[in-house]
Amino acid sequence: MHRIVVFGSLNIDTVYNVDHIVRPGETISSYSVMKNPGGKGLNQASAIARTGLPVFMAGKIGKDGEMLCSVLSSFSVDTSLISVDQNGATGNAMIQVSKEGENSIVLFSGTNGMIDEEYIDYVLSHFDEGDVLVLQNEINMLSSIIGKARARGMYIVFNPAPFDSSVLSLPLSSVDLLVVNEIEGAGLSSVESLDHKAVMEELERRFGESEIIMTMGKEGAMYCGKGERYYVPAKAVEAVDTTAAGDTFIGYYIASREKGFIVPEALEYATKASAITVSRKGAAISVPEGWEVYGK
Repeated sequence: MHRIVVFGSLNIDTVYNVDHIVRPGETISSYSVMKNPGGKGLNQASAIARTGLPVFMAGKIGKDGEMLCSVLSSFSVDTSLISVDQNGATGNAMIQVSKEGENSIVLFSGTNGMIDEEYIDYVLSHFDEGDVLVLQNEINMLSSIIGKARARGMYIVFNPAPFDSSVLSLPLSSVDLLVVNEIEGAGLSSVESLDHKAVMEELERRFGESEIIMTMGKEGAMYCGKGERYYVPAKAVEAVDTTAAGDTFIGYYIASREKGFIVPEALEYATKASAITVSRKGAAISVPEGWEVYGK
């Protein structure tokens, strides 16, 4: 089995439960406030670990973020590659969660934006051809990471979230699996229509050498790649908190493929895991255990 490393963000999430997402110029009160481990990298690594597969987490934290290593270790994530910057502040996220379960997030990159070439070389030196690298758009130096991972023959998974124009300058042709939601898909395809099929067709035209998955919330998920196309409907659940839904999907899809499941089976398991996550509060702490998804 190939080794898996998630090279990404590690955040301290401050979560406010509110009646509705705050509007410009508006001041509202929250029902509660919590501090949780987060960051798309941490969430995705946690999801992979919950499936029972070994996974490494790589990224940078400050001294204030050492609790994140403890949390990851409790999920059985290997934290030996995480670097602690003695002078930097760990990445932070301010998250509003409405009573409908929708969220709004403000990020401070902190040490997530302090990745350098020396650290990239150190992390990637532990992996070989065929090993899996999972990336998101919450750390810097992504072009270098992708280029060096490609040179090592690693299988590269990229989730361009949060999406911004910098994604368009990345060497996306080197990515093996591109996982997007509706917003990211529209940004990458430049298709302004809400027609998911049109977005996927344009993504396939632009990145036809890659496998592509687009998650569509309540409308399920679509896959195209290697001459195959699949659609999986979403599971009907009452959403409590959608914060880590996409990260859970990605983690469970990658793990399911590594476990030997074919694409449509992996999509089904990833969709089921994501549905369980949105029915619970929190980010990494809401990710289901493997037995909840695969059965005992």
